[in-house]
Amino acid sequence: MSAPIYNFSAGPAVLPAPVLQIVQEELRNYKGSGMSVMELSHRGDLFMAILEETIALFKSLMQIPDNYKVLFVQGGASMQFAMMPLNLAVKGKAAFIDTGVWSSKAIAAAKNSMEVSVIASSKEQNYSLIPDYDLNQLSGDEDFLHITTNNTIYGTRFDKIPELSSIPLIADMSSDILSRPYDVSKFGMIYAGAQKNLGPSGFAVVIIREDLLERSPDTTPAVLNYKTIAANDSMYNTPPTFGIYICKLVLEWVKVQGGVVAMEKINNEKAKLLYDYLDQSSFFRPTVQAPHRSIMNIPFITPSKEWDLQFIQGAEKAGLTQLKGHRTVGGMRASIYNAMPLAGVEALVSFMKQFELTHGNH
Repeated sequence: MSAPIYNFSAGPAVLPAPVLQIVQEELRNYKGSGMSVMELSHRGDLFMAILEETIALFKSLMQIPDNYKVLFVQGGASMQFAMMPLNLAVKGKAAFIDTGVWSSKAIAAAKNSMEVSVIASSKEQNYSLIPDYDLNQLSGDEDFLHITTNNTIYGTRFDKIPELSSIPLIADMSSDILSRPYDVSKFGMIYAGAQKNLGPSGFAVVIIREDLLERSPDTTPAVLNYKTIAANDSMYNTPPTFGIYICKLVLEWVKVQGGVVAMEKINNEKAKLLYDYLDQSSFFRPTVQAPHRSIMNIPFITPSKEWDLQFIQGAEKAGLTQLKGHRTVGGMRASIYNAMPLAGVEALVSFMKQFELTHGNH
């Protein structure tokens, strides 16, 4: 048997091995139908059962209140940057906390049609931390405040979520949904691209409070209209059927692991193993300080770009793939989403120790 390959890609990312096994077994003949899920009618009983089970699993695992809808939309999280202003603008004002590339892209999209205020940003620190923010800067008549809970590229996360009373809080949870518990009732809307913790790329889940659906104007194109999508149970047009099917399998796998609370415990263990080594190493260095550290995406560097490159190349040969950091940070980045096993992080730390032993005194 060949040595295992551990995929540290930021996305599309690793999927749980048991999920891939089920997909392989069912690929050509789903539940005796003689068809793949990719071939099933999206309005047939077999797929409708998949859709209903997926929504029920989301509601159970995330403890979603009854006054929220779970929607599936094409286009990933970036599509939501455009859909939020189209659907949620009433007064035409929005506030953002800018913590990275993806929040800055959401800001740019909102500026096309809304008055935007950025109440805090860590751009000047190359997004290496979560900036201090003062909610008193909000005027109170904003249509929403937007945050990105976990920053894939820079490896930071919100430890505490802003507490709002009258303004809806909107969160991009693309890279940490299901990795730790969130009180969904604190948010007006949560959205997440699927390709990190939920399934394959190409679609997003939107969890939205029902009263916000009434904001969607009739002039918003139907396929981009939250109210229309919700009224049609995500079936206004053909949904991403195969992606939703894999998402269901991933959610079932999370449930078997013990749910989101258990996933957080496992994720903390994996992250602690890597951070503990980085903090004591004299060769490798994390790029984010402790109070702001993500448990999903961990960037780190060596003393030089040359060593970074040698490390990445050596790691690849050792079966530790997709460790190259984003160009705005450099170095390496280990994305250790829910599906990354502890053994993968152990293998990474073991390789780092050997690399440091060989190169650290040179």
